[in-house]
Amino acid sequence: MTVTRGGPLPPEPYDVTVVGAGVVGCAIARELARHPSLRIALVEAADDVGEGTSKANTAILHTGFDAVPGSLESRLVREGQRRLLAYAAAAGIPVEPVGALLVAWDEEQRAALPALAEKAGRNGHHGTRIIGAAELYAREPHLGPGALGALDVPGESIVCPWTTTLAYATQAVRAGADLHLGCGVEAVRPGHELVTDRGVLRTRYLVNAAGLHADTLDRHLGHHDFTVTPRRGQLIVFDAFARGLVRHILLPVPTTLGKGVLVCPTVHGKVLLGPTAEDLRPGDTAATGSTAEGLAYLRAQGRRILPALLEEEVTAVYAGLRAATEEDDYRIASHAGQRYVTVGGIRSTGLTASMAIAAHVVELLAGAGLETGAPGELPEVRMPNVGEAFPRPYARADLIAADPAYGEIVCACERVTRGEIRDAAAGTIPPASLEGLRRRTRARAGRCQGSLCGAAVRALFEEGRR
Repeated sequence: MTVTRGGPLPPEPYDVTVVGAGVVGCAIARELARHPSLRIALVEAADDVGEGTSKANTAILHTGFDAVPGSLESRLVREGQRRLLAYAAAAGIPVEPVGALLVAWDEEQRAALPALAEKAGRNGHHGTRIIGAAELYAREPHLGPGALGALDVPGESIVCPWTTTLAYATQAVRAGADLHLGCGVEAVRPGHELVTDRGVLRTRYLVNAAGLHADTLDRHLGHHDFTVTPRRGQLIVFDAFARGLVRHILLPVPTTLGKGVLVCPTVHGKVLLGPTAEDLRPGDTAATGSTAEGLAYLRAQGRRILPALLEEEVTAVYAGLRAATEEDDYRIASHAGQRYVTVGGIRSTGLTASMAIAAHVVELLAGAGLETGAPGELPEVRMPNVGEAFPRPYARADLIAADPAYGEIVCACERVTRGEIRDAAAGTIPPASLEGLRRRTRARAGRCQGSLCGAAVRALFEEGRR
């Protein structure tokens, strides 16, 4: 097992190479690593796992109640939610089952609720029910005026997307997979020779989990089945003082562009407002900047949904890109003759469906001739807790008694300790940047955004890299 961020690539061919170390690619590598007879590579252009869409989403663990009934996405989201809930409990990934309320703000939206409840039933989610305004405001007293009712969707949860991706990748590497970071694929030669910016990598089977670049890689293999049109979602993060304003995920009635602007608590104790849904030009995969127009739109929506939220401090603003295609469903396809599987069009539900997608892809690879051998047990992982539902290290007397570094707070806003930063630097996949450290520990993610702790955090980060 190796984690590389530079240098030459191994000359020996891999059995399977997965391109793209987002949450789906990492889940696929983990699932393949169950089979000890296989030599697995996970290749990523960025210098860390989860650097693309996976780091900038709404972090919702979906039930799939509003997916297109009968679609591949619907099936994989339902199965993926079940798998991920169990995995999160075993691996220490923060999850909070807060439930969702699909709020109707006018008569047209209220009239749409029965059909949405019926759609949820066809997706196997039978726990939804329509509630009136009185119950809605009793459950969400800070909701803006004028709501007429809602569809109650129990089972919707919030999760840490950063920890999930890192857990998958960590388990894959510990099981023997090689993770090659800073390794962008530039071309594919016959015989599955991947030309990368670090040299040539050879593989027998290839999985395309390249996200926003999945259509480009698909074309290298001679396929023109879909085009990724990046869909930008801008979000505003409000400080922990806003957390008491909202108890559920507050969803709008969906449109053809997506689930719309929501207000959502996070497992890190904050509140999200967003996202926008802006279709960009195909190939425009780096437009992750926020815009004045987008933020003004979000604030206007937020003022209607939860007026008091706009009085709270903003901790951060960010934007992510979703890999939208011409169709609503996932674009997962096996090209058996080429020993190649495409995993494209994975949008906002990809986090939830990730483990089910991985199992489906391994089945497709086996159908294409991959001899996987008998599966084995993966090494157990227990991820550091970065959520607020359970005590974090600074509040655990047992940890501090055993190691005083867990009682030495470095980042006061997020209460991150020296012990946590040290552990992240010594992890199986250590951070390559301060942003990577933030996703592993929350250091510099609070209201001061590192203006008070930045120098100390940087010093510890640099010390850990030596």
